[in-house]
Amino acid sequence: MADDKTTPEGAAQPGTTGEGNQPEAAVAAEAKTGGAERQSRGGNRGGSNRDNRGGGRDNRGGGRGRGGRGNNNDGGEELVEKLVHINRVSKTVKGGKRFGFAALVVVGDGKGRAGFGKGKAREVPEAITKATAAAKKNMVRVPLREGRTLHHDGKGQFGAGNVTVRSAPAGTGIIAGGPMRAVFESLGVSDVVTKSNGTANPYNMIRATFAALADQSSPKAVSQRRGKKVTDLLARAGGSAAEVAADAAAVTE
Repeated sequence: MADDKTTPEGAAQPGTTGEGNQPEAAVAAEAKTGGAERQSRGGNRGGSNRDNRGGGRDNRGGGRGRGGRGNNNDGGEELVEKLVHINRVSKTVKGGKRFGFAALVVVGDGKGRAGFGKGKAREVPEAITKATAAAKKNMVRVPLREGRTLHHDGKGQFGAGNVTVRSAPAGTGIIAGGPMRAVFESLGVSDVVTKSNGTANPYNMIRATFAALADQSSPKAVSQRRGKKVTDLLARAGGSAAEVAADAAAVTE
């Protein structure tokens, strides 16, 4: 009878498993622990990959920002930016109309340099940014007398726009309206008299104004071109020798 109750060697005892005769409770606990570890490992693996991929997309999106790509290096100088006009434009496509905005901006350093530019975008701030960047690239230098007014009168024409600009004595101020005032304020002119005839289109008025400013020349530039002294040119305009010498000394450009 004792031999019948004897468990053969290598056979599993009651309440145990065949793997090293470990108790069933220990094996079940180990199985649960291993399953939890595998589940957590799989969850961590999937979560970490998704998070990393999401972070990669965020990083790529940040690198594509238009603000960084459209950054203009203007030499650290402070520029005067004037928003002249904003127009809503539309483009007809297959599904209907696509609306956007067009901006006209004038930029200047207040010391004789100015430019204008235009930009189009789906949003107003982006259109202004594009127009400002274009204006900074197209800046031109205009010689000023005493840093406050023009050297001589001039006329400019573009399309149906005709403008007249005249130099003025100190204290006159900027007698100009609309887009022309923005040009002279950004240019640094404080005394000028202007008149616009023809179209009131701000784009044509700006172009006509810059056409008139492009014809401006200083006594120093004329004297170099003609091979004469500045005093000789100013003496022909009249005045005493002291006044001519003082005016010639005041000419810096």
